[in-house]
Amino acid sequence: MVLASHIQTAIDLARQYGVKRLFLFGSALHSPETARDLDLACEGLSGWNLYELAAAMEESLNIPLDLIPLSPVSALTQKIEREGRRLL
Repeated sequence: MVLASHIQTAIDLARQYGVKRLFLFGSALHSPETARDLDLACEGLSGWNLYELAAAMEESLNIPLDLIPLSPVSALTQKIEREGRRLL
């Protein structure tokens, strides 16, 4: 189950790392009561910083997490921007 507090913690951590945009997508968006993980996409981080943020989120949230970059642009990232929920 993904709670509102999980999402808020993810937002707070993303801000600390300087993320410019953050999107929620996947099961946590559509069925948070049955979601087993948190799917997020972000803009403004790359390389090692992206992995550090993902590790910090997973440790703080204590739930599985997928954090993907919004660039390079792909069919998936376009769908996330179109259908996901912007958090930042």
